[in-house]
Amino acid sequence: MTENVETRLREALHTEADTVAVTADPWPRFTRREAGHRRARRIRTGAIAACLAAAVAIQTNLIPLPGWVPGIAVASSPSPLTDGPARGDLAADRNWTDGLLSQVADLQDPEGWWKVTDRDDIRIVYADDIPGRRIALLLVPLRLGLLTDSTLVWFSGPPGAEPEQMQQGGNEPADIPVAIWMESDPTNGGAAVVIGPAGSTVTINGFSGYSATGVVESHQLSSSVGTGIGVTSLPPTDLVGGPALTARVTNGDTLIYDGPVYGGWSGSDSDRQEPTDEMLTAAVRHTRGTVMDRAVLARFISHALRDSRLSAQDVTIRVRWCGTINDKPAALFTIQPTDGGVIAYAIHGDTTGWRTDLRLLLPADGAEQRPIAWRMRAEGGDARTDRVNLVAPPGAVTAAVTALDDTPSPVALDASGFGSTTIPQHKPATVSASTADGTPFISTPVPAFETNSGGLPGASRNTRITD
Repeated sequence: MTENVETRLREALHTEADTVAVTADPWPRFTRREAGHRRARRIRTGAIAACLAAAVAIQTNLIPLPGWVPGIAVASSPSPLTDGPARGDLAADRNWTDGLLSQVADLQDPEGWWKVTDRDDIRIVYADDIPGRRIALLLVPLRLGLLTDSTLVWFSGPPGAEPEQMQQGGNEPADIPVAIWMESDPTNGGAAVVIGPAGSTVTINGFSGYSATGVVESHQLSSSVGTGIGVTSLPPTDLVGGPALTARVTNGDTLIYDGPVYGGWSGSDSDRQEPTDEMLTAAVRHTRGTVMDRAVLARFISHALRDSRLSAQDVTIRVRWCGTINDKPAALFTIQPTDGGVIAYAIHGDTTGWRTDLRLLLPADGAEQRPIAWRMRAEGGDARTDRVNLVAPPGAVTAAVTALDDTPSPVALDASGFGSTTIPQHKPATVSASTADGTPFISTPVPAFETNSGGLPGASRNTRITD
């Protein structure tokens, strides 16, 4: 009886179980579905990567685009130097200029290779023989992927050079108003070319010296009216930095350029701009402040002599103050050529690197009795700060800085005559000092920040006090 009951119960349970819907194991379906998703993601990622790789390859010119594909122009404006026909006697030699066009090479920069788009679109701006050289300036259209631009490219070679002998040199933005080229060496000298817009007048001047009245003196080397081309030969010089030239380009009453002539110069082994131990000993004889390492001071003075294009044998050097600025050795010193003006330099740093904080041309009369102040940039960068440092002359016990329309702000001086204060960056100011009995020294303008340190001290308004 019991066995029959168990049998019937077992059969009933089996029958009931067969009617229950059991959910299949989900894992196999999940793995199949996820594999499909991964495959789709790989396809999408691969497509995006391929598009990006193609875009990068196109933009860096690894994949060339057909010439009919439009580009995005990045040049700010067409070159003002290409108005009118090409200038220079060689520009009319079609065989020579055609040969030169074939020498134009693509240009590389950190973004990739800028390819010459069409050699038929290259413009000859200037081509001629100058003293000791054959020179050409070309306007070259370029393309980097989807970007298009143009640049001015210099070529130079020996006198009478064939096109294949011309060397491609520096390039300049196409929209500059004046193009400048110079090469010189201490043995053979060299030449300089200044190209302005067609019809302009170009004058090139050479540096003569610093006058006792506190101005830079120069003499005219060349002048051309209406051609837009200035050319001059340069005598040999062994002063580091090469010849100091300036150019002035005008069109009627319009001033187009007034500044330095820059270019290449090969150095020499001359030590004319290295101060001797005897000169350094004499220079620090009346220095106030801490004693500076002799090697550091020599480096500062050598740099200043190169910057001012002066020979150590032709100047008198006086170190007015030594101390520390931004945890680096610092000095204020003056350089005076025989019977000339006085150039004040403030420099801080060491033998591995330094910053010129001040270079200021002063009239010789009373220069040693002037307080001198200079504005500071942020350490390690070019950001301007409100900080102003000053050094008062010997015998001064008080000093003050006066901004325009403000009352004098006293500046505390330490035992070395050094002080520091703040002045708003945009405000002109004057520094003054007095003796214990109130006798004033000659006050001195606090120069504004230099915006271009490429010229000689005194050549710009911010590096001299004489109008």
